[in-house]
Amino acid sequence: MTTTPGVLVLLSDPALRGDVDRVAAAAAVSVVHADEPSSRKVWSAAAAVLLDEPSAIRCAARALPRRDRVVLLERARLGEPHWQAAIAVGAQHVLTLPEQEAELVVLLSEAAESIRDDARRGAVAAVVSGRGGAGASVLAAALALCGSDALLVDVDPWSGGLDLLLGAEDAPGLRWPELSVRGGRIAYPALRDALPRHAGVTLLTNGRVAGEIDPGALAAVIEAGSRGGALVVCDVPRRSTAAAEVALDAADLVVVVVTAEVRACAAAGALAPWLSAINPNVGLVVRGPAPGGLRATEVADSVGLPLLAAMRPQHGLAEELERGGLRVPRRSPLAAAAHRVLEVLQHHPGAQAA
Repeated sequence: MTTTPGVLVLLSDPALRGDVDRVAAAAAVSVVHADEPSSRKVWSAAAAVLLDEPSAIRCAARALPRRDRVVLLERARLGEPHWQAAIAVGAQHVLTLPEQEAELVVLLSEAAESIRDDARRGAVAAVVSGRGGAGASVLAAALALCGSDALLVDVDPWSGGLDLLLGAEDAPGLRWPELSVRGGRIAYPALRDALPRHAGVTLLTNGRVAGEIDPGALAAVIEAGSRGGALVVCDVPRRSTAAAEVALDAADLVVVVVTAEVRACAAAGALAPWLSAINPNVGLVVRGPAPGGLRATEVADSVGLPLLAAMRPQHGLAEELERGGLRVPRRSPLAAAAHRVLEVLQHHPGAQAA
């Protein structure tokens, strides 16, 4: 019997958990029992979410994104608190077991079919500088240019705009200040058609107007791109913002870019605990030159993160960015580093979910 991506089960009553296990077996879906969702990504990726009143209240307090196929279950007679909890967490169904087992079998079977029909999800990468000026925006853009059908998202409201970095400031389409997302799921084809495109990359950038990025809108954009099969690359600021943490949490891989310098190692080492607390899948790209002779492996040991790639200096990069925007020649150090990160991302278990 074939199973599908798991149903997230957040129940405290052992008898109710037993009912759910029996129903899930009939619907040919696997279940994952937990006290709480470990991350927003786990919450969003599950085929369905089954919870009881206490779990619904806890999840609502965490402001998890609204999603389809959330079911509140109880064994006792339903009362006003159950309905209030269902509304707070965005549950579409409220059922009692074992009386309504047949209805739950249908719901989980439909969830399984919907997941089977989904296209392969695109991977999500979040790129952040280990220190100011380390080159995270350049690497993020290079990942998008070297990837396939990429969505490049500006998460730093003070970056000046990734469109300028690519020389695409005149490309028509919406920037963050013009984009309005009012909850729910976004269809990626419609989003892609509304945004600027340059060299095969879809861009969502700041434009020339700085302002905090709505974390709910960002979550919807990342989910749309990933569900649409695009490689989603987020350029994330070094400071903690609600939007930055959404991007870090959603990522299959967080990439920290650091220069091979002692002070840069110290800055990246101070940043690493914050990143790892949000997402344990963090790796390092070390960029040359190394004025003091530091090796990439020594930098990684100092920062305390695994080494993804070491990048040699790229001659003329700064001048190129000033004169028409970033280009990534196939044999350039930047292309080599980008392809190494993409290879790691492609084989990461989080990027294989359907």
